[in-house]
Amino acid sequence: MSRVPGWLGRIGAGLTQMGERLDERRVAAERQHAEEPPEVLPAEEPLPDGHPDPAEVRIVRPDPALAVPWGVRVAAEAGWRLLVLAGTVWVLMRVISSVQLVVFAFVIALLVTALLQPTVARLKRHGVPRGPATALTAVLGFIVMGLIGWFVTWQVMENIDTLSDQVQSGIDDLRRWLLQSPFHVTDKQINQIAKSLREAIGANTDQITSAGLEGVQVVVEALTGILLVFFSTLFLLYDGDRIWRWALKLVPAAARPGVAGAGPRAWRTLTAYVRGTVLVALIDAIFIGLGIYFLDVPMAVPLAVFIFLFSFIPLVGAVASGVLAVVVALVTQGVFTAGMTLVVILAVQQIEGHILQPFILGRAVRVHPLAVVLSVTAGGMVAGIGGAVVAVPLVAVTNTVVGYLRAYSEEQALRSAGRVRAARPPVQAEPVPADAESPAHQG
Repeated sequence: MSRVPGWLGRIGAGLTQMGERLDERRVAAERQHAEEPPEVLPAEEPLPDGHPDPAEVRIVRPDPALAVPWGVRVAAEAGWRLLVLAGTVWVLMRVISSVQLVVFAFVIALLVTALLQPTVARLKRHGVPRGPATALTAVLGFIVMGLIGWFVTWQVMENIDTLSDQVQSGIDDLRRWLLQSPFHVTDKQINQIAKSLREAIGANTDQITSAGLEGVQVVVEALTGILLVFFSTLFLLYDGDRIWRWALKLVPAAARPGVAGAGPRAWRTLTAYVRGTVLVALIDAIFIGLGIYFLDVPMAVPLAVFIFLFSFIPLVGAVASGVLAVVVALVTQGVFTAGMTLVVILAVQQIEGHILQPFILGRAVRVHPLAVVLSVTAGGMVAGIGGAVVAVPLVAVTNTVVGYLRAYSEEQALRSAGRVRAARPPVQAEPVPADAESPAHQG
């Protein structure tokens, strides 16, 4: 009986040592698992001994982003960026619409500056100081524009009585033609149409009166816009370089070299567009005006001036001015003269579209006809006639800027790749043992 306690003590000591060794092995195994994760077996695959132990099988789930298809991830990345851009554009349009008068005045000043700036540069080359050259060019330019507007108004007021008589005579001729036409229109139907028109005008008298009252506000805004255009043009002509350098400071430093290079190219594109458009519009007005003058259409000179002004609205302006000239010819001189007027207008516009514009404007400001149609339509929907006028030059300038920035980024990437290759050490060939066989003698 005296030996039993010692035997039990030795068994207890052995069990204690075995537990300590098991703890050491567990700690070592955990450390090894932390440093090098063990191979993960699928839950369905049995362990090497053929008996799967779910407690010892760990299932590692992949990253959720890796489970999404690549196309969906690309679409999501592009989608939220497009949403940010759309929100930015929407906010920008709201800001522009709230100060629409100032924005349009500045844009028109840019167009006028692009037209007058070569004259200022020419005067400075002939020794005229910058201040007098700027003032002389701006004042003469706006005087010429004012004289054109006064001349059109004067011609319309001088011929309005004659034109109204001719319009009344043309309406009577149209009435007689309808009565004698194969459409079987009766005098009662014509009187009914005239009565409906008079009732419509009488019912909308309040709206017409309110429109007349709003016309006073329009006149005030027009005068304000003219003053803003004049002063903006004056400062742009005098201090355009300094204004551009100040604007460059607002651009982040990383993008400043690219923007500094794109700015002069955009300005050359805008200048070429404005000067080319003015020249093309002048040629259209001269030749169409001569055509309708020899056809004895009344107010040929004011119609030619309208054609010149409407030519600044691509596509829509040419159609509107042509329709106006044809309508005046129809109600004053008859169907034959109206048809000949239409022939003259179409011939001049075909020459303009296929010869004058490619030759005068050049490839630098050429815009695809689809882009012209879409931009004019979008500009007209957003901002009316002013938006239609500035849409095409905006697209032309944007095309130039985007093309230059793309070429600039590619050039920078090539330069960076060249610097990396130059900085990389040359690869040295390993020495070949003297007894090694050449590839030609192997095998």
